[in-house]
Amino acid sequence: MKNNLSSILTLSALVAFLVFGGMTSAQAQEEPTFSVSGTVDSYYRSSEYAPGTSFANLNGFSLGMANIVLSYEGEKSGFVADLVYGPRGADAVFGSTGSSSIVNQLYVYYNVSDSFTLTLGNFNTFLGYEVISPAANFNYSTSYMFSYGPFSHTGLKADIALSDDVSLMLGVLNTTDATESQPAGDDYMFGAQLGLYGQYINLLTGQGATQIDFTGGLDISDSFFLGVNATSYEDDAIEFSGVALYPQVALSDTFTLGGRFEAFTENGALGAFGDGDNTSITLTGSFTSGNMTIKPEFRVDTASDAYYMDADGATDSLSSFVLAAIYSF
Repeated sequence: MKNNLSSILTLSALVAFLVFGGMTSAQAQEEPTFSVSGTVDSYYRSSEYAPGTSFANLNGFSLGMANIVLSYEGEKSGFVADLVYGPRGADAVFGSTGSSSIVNQLYVYYNVSDSFTLTLGNFNTFLGYEVISPAANFNYSTSYMFSYGPFSHTGLKADIALSDDVSLMLGVLNTTDATESQPAGDDYMFGAQLGLYGQYINLLTGQGATQIDFTGGLDISDSFFLGVNATSYEDDAIEFSGVALYPQVALSDTFTLGGRFEAFTENGALGAFGDGDNTSITLTGSFTSGNMTIKPEFRVDTASDAYYMDADGATDSLSSFVLAAIYSF
């Protein structure tokens, strides 16, 4: 009798483990997940005179930003709240005011199916090779194409995976960098992206402006990657265009050497140039130890005329050294 009872209890425990344990495992897989990630960065710049590009342009020992990303991912829906503090963050969200001035991204999304996702809110731009986060860029300073192009959009977009290697994004968007709401009287803009085997053709148009952009890259070998970005923008008052190559060579498991070679032309009065050309050569080292990345960087900018300022006045060239530290978590 005792043996029978023991056998029944053992069998019952096994069934309970298989049934309830399996349910618990399945339920755990379906439970939404909450995560916190981000970066903190700081740098030293050798010269107080900087080219007309965004970020990494303060002199001496300088602050980048603290970036906190909160995300909640469910089976069908979720959200991202991406908050930034510090000079780099302030420059990134220059179109926002009040409490929104720390919001880099703020959006919710719904997975209609495995291949179709709708996103509503404020999200970083889909144009260009470079991004706001210093951890996601190889070079610490940024290109003219990134600096002149949009940083963020607010609107509704649909991401569609047409196959494993082909994707399509379509979006209806506020005025570029109008992150909180649509300015009164402005027309909406239209955005599109076609992804083909890791290469992307991007379009942003509306309000009399059109920008066409290509972003891509190729693994030349196991240790050598070559990225590329080309863009062209035109509206009633301003035109700019550029092309950049991004070679990167992994010299060891912890050190990679990379460059950015950019040619940029502007006709108008948007930023650094009235009408002129610029060639920028940037050489960056990236040493990684755990969550920390150290980036020494040399940069030389040469313009077609004396568009820059230094200690002696107007000049057609600038050079600088930057040492940056980025911690990712």
